[in-house]
Amino acid sequence: MREEYLAEGFTEEETAEFDRRETIEAIERTLQDLGHETDRIGHARSLVGRLVAGQRWDLVFNIAEGIKGFGREALVPALLDAYDIPYTFSDPLVLALTLHKAMTKRVVRDMGIPTADFRVLESLEDLRKVDLAYPLFAKPVAEGTGKGVDARSRITTATDLEEVVGRLLLTYRQPVIVESFLPGREFTVGVIGTGEDAEALGPMEVLLRDEAEPHAYSYVNKERCEDLVEYRLADDPVAREAKEVAVAAWRGLGCRDAGRVDIRLDAKGTPNFMEVNPLAGLHPEHSDLPIICTKLGITFRELIGRILESALRRVDVNEGGARRDLHRSASRPAV
Repeated sequence: MREEYLAEGFTEEETAEFDRRETIEAIERTLQDLGHETDRIGHARSLVGRLVAGQRWDLVFNIAEGIKGFGREALVPALLDAYDIPYTFSDPLVLALTLHKAMTKRVVRDMGIPTADFRVLESLEDLRKVDLAYPLFAKPVAEGTGKGVDARSRITTATDLEEVVGRLLLTYRQPVIVESFLPGREFTVGVIGTGEDAEALGPMEVLLRDEAEPHAYSYVNKERCEDLVEYRLADDPVAREAKEVAVAAWRGLGCRDAGRVDIRLDAKGTPNFMEVNPLAGLHPEHSDLPIICTKLGITFRELIGRILESALRRVDVNEGGARRDLHRSASRPAV
């Protein structure tokens, strides 16, 4: 939980992707309301100790973000795979791939899905690689929740590019992705389900208020979204096209159960893939996926129920009946 890492001395921004106590409690109450017995595992180190001690679960409700490295979101699923314990959401391959924005865009581009042209900079010497027309947009290659994104992220000069890239390299100690700035409308599309069963929710348009940081759905704008952002469901032809792009990317990348895909229009009005979050936040009021569901009349209980349904359907198919029918028995998901 976020509070545990804050107590260890991590900053508000460093812990931005971690969960608040009320999120954990809301998920646990909902799982229990759906008829399941729950057991809180905690973070990866706690999971390792309990696995070694011989503890097992019918299903793990995995929302662990991790703390270090490009594979940090893949750590818990990889451990669970090693012990043959099923879990919600995507597998280690998908979680490692999609955390790295540039790698994800390469795969999406190979699928023929529009995405802004980009360059990856590992040092200031790599600035010579940037042959894209201004304005540009720069951000850390493997962060979420808008970390590293602010009003300075939209760049119009070589001097600003060097300053922003240098600051991001120093602060986040990872490569920086620099891409052509997409000037159009921004959507976030919720997705529930896996493969051909995947269904798009929304799309929800992200509208920055006058007092918000300009140009982007930044870290500050996300943290203070109640005051700085207006969310609006959209159903015009361009929004429906954005929904199609989101589902195509979700299926093509192999994402599972539930998450979000972020889309923004280019100068021609074409929806472009920006990034995908296959481990989306689940705070009932603050996180984008539950906000989309609320606007569509889908309760938090229904959202969690559909996530479980997707995961349990996959477990039954993959295990070929080797496990007991988790749909019918008194299962014991862990949070």
